[in-house]
Amino acid sequence: MDVFTAFETELDVRPDDIDLYQHVHSTRYIDYVLAARFVQMERDYGMSMTEFAARGLGWYMVSTTVNYKRPLGLGDRMVVRCQITDFSRAGCRLKFEIDRLPDRKRSCDGTCDYALIDLKTNRAVAIPADVREKYSI
Repeated sequence: MDVFTAFETELDVRPDDIDLYQHVHSTRYIDYVLAARFVQMERDYGMSMTEFAARGLGWYMVSTTVNYKRPLGLGDRMVVRCQITDFSRAGCRLKFEIDRLPDRKRSCDGTCDYALIDLKTNRAVAIPADVREKYSI
């Protein structure tokens, strides 16, 4: 079984993330994962989303599961930890955890399943060998 590296990105709760109940709206947690992934793709894997697009490729989120533990609120800072857990022919599964800082109390965790698609056809394509190699660290 392959073990892949987990990467961390720190983010802040923005005022527009807050819902009527004065905590982060549930949909924003996926936004945090996506924001962290964009940073991690460029910084940690050495292949940004822009480079995928230049090759005519993009990552499409097929499904996601979020397990909410405790809310984040206005003024909170968090760390988003992401780790690829496995690859398929045309996709990957990502495990994520969002912890409030500085106490590192778990706010939520879950998984996202992604498919690599051809941007012209919107159909899944096999992950190229060089991409799989860069993302298998």
